[in-house]
Amino acid sequence: MRDPHPSPPPQAGEGMRDPHPSPPPHAGEGMRDPHPSPPPQAGEGSARVGWGVLGAAWIAGRAVLPAIAASRNGRLVSIASRDAERARKLAGEHSIERVAADYDAVLADPDVDAVYIPLVNNLHLEWTERAFAAGKHVLCEKPLGMNAREAERMAESSARAGLLLMEAFMYRFHPRPRAFVEGLRGKDVLHLHSTFGFREADRANYRMRRELGGGALLDVGCYTVNAARWILGEPEVVLAQATIDPEAHVDVSTGALLKFAGGATASVWCSFESGEDQRLIVVTSDDGTSALGRPFSAWRDPDDPYQLMVESFADSILEGTPVELPLDDTIANMRVLDRIREAAGF
Repeated sequence: MRDPHPSPPPQAGEGMRDPHPSPPPHAGEGMRDPHPSPPPQAGEGSARVGWGVLGAAWIAGRAVLPAIAASRNGRLVSIASRDAERARKLAGEHSIERVAADYDAVLADPDVDAVYIPLVNNLHLEWTERAFAAGKHVLCEKPLGMNAREAERMAESSARAGLLLMEAFMYRFHPRPRAFVEGLRGKDVLHLHSTFGFREADRANYRMRRELGGGALLDVGCYTVNAARWILGEPEVVLAQATIDPEAHVDVSTGALLKFAGGATASVWCSFESGEDQRLIVVTSDDGTSALGRPFSAWRDPDDPYQLMVESFADSILEGTPVELPLDDTIANMRVLDRIREAAGF
């Protein structure tokens, strides 16, 4: 089994993301260079990353904005949304300094060092590249792109710009999953079973729109595959089946069987048709079965993986260090998702 903490590691399809770019800020007081060379001293208590938010997504208001507001090294500067009233509401609830007219205005704000992108999947590439063009670091919701090629392009843009990019797999920062994976070190893993499902009843939701990057595999299957790879590495064989909605043409349930070098296997399953279901079960030859409850959306129990994630990302900006979740791992995860789609025929 490979090291479970790739240069220290880290929702699921809960939040409605803002599908269209819109509502930035009135520039204010001058800002320190967001890409210092050398970077600011890590120990300086006053060093804080200025955050801009592109979209008033549900998950932003529920978890990420509170996490940034509570963080030791970040502050909320600007938010924009196609729904200006919602943006104003979130700004008031989370003490965001200003509500911007549109996403471009957020990117033009000199007080914004980094942006959080919770937009629908088909907008991740565009707005990540526009953020880089504006000199901003990017924390982007998962999945990073619509496919591996988009993720590769985003990584190339990050390297060219000399700016940081990380996929927001917050569960990888939670102490419980980290301890669970660490506890498997040195053990002979025979099989892993990972599931994430819930019922999506709103047929107008972006998750049910193919052109926006909808479907269960991209929305929550990305978690199940990520967990399997975290523990077992890269699969050699990928088999899959999916149930496709006849009207929306998105996968509403997908299951895959993965086989790894050494003979270990993993079954991963995701769905918009089930009751709430999250499981991570690992069978070893050493001591039988280990299980982790709610592996992907544990929050404030008392640990807040969102706060741990944004603090880690801000540390990387301030200290000039690599992000905890490297883009190579993100791209590898997208490649497996692509292979599952190919195997299932959608």
